[in-house]
Amino acid sequence: MEHATREYATLGGGCFWCLDAAYRDVAGVTEVVSGYAGGHVVNPTYEQVCGKKTGHAEVVRIGFDPAIVTYADLLRMFFTLHDPTTKDRQGADVGPQYRSIILAETPEQMAVARAVMAEVTAAGIWGAPLVTELEPAGAFYAAEPEHQNYFALNPWSGYCRAVIAPKVSKFRKTFAARLSRVGA
Repeated sequence: MEHATREYATLGGGCFWCLDAAYRDVAGVTEVVSGYAGGHVVNPTYEQVCGKKTGHAEVVRIGFDPAIVTYADLLRMFFTLHDPTTKDRQGADVGPQYRSIILAETPEQMAVARAVMAEVTAAGIWGAPLVTELEPAGAFYAAEPEHQNYFALNPWSGYCRAVIAPKVSKFRKTFAARLSRVGA
């Protein structure tokens, strides 16, 4: 009996609610958990991370089946979901917790991330140098329950309507063939 393989990708590209909402639709993604990584405080809270002194970024940890969606494909999607050329900022969200960061789980992921970053740079997609940090994954801390699947649970909030909905709509159009849900 074969068992599906599960790997993980940990990515930060601004507010974790945006990445969470987009990746939940991707075929081969088995789980998405919003959380905090890349910092020095054990088990930080949202308020502590927003206080900008823990060193953490808002990230998502994505469980995926590499036979259906590759790590490289997840990274290519990542580079369409946020502006990887602005340090510590995504739109009106400003601070180190909103930085662009890839936290590689293995040496192979590190190599793939370098290759995809070189691909994005060579393609000139953004017209400015990438500032995305690339580091080995360390501790990941799941965010509080109210931050999980935020967009689906709060579609009428101002932030969801003004920021997340347009990003998710563009993502769904761009990657329609890669989505798992009909009508997604």
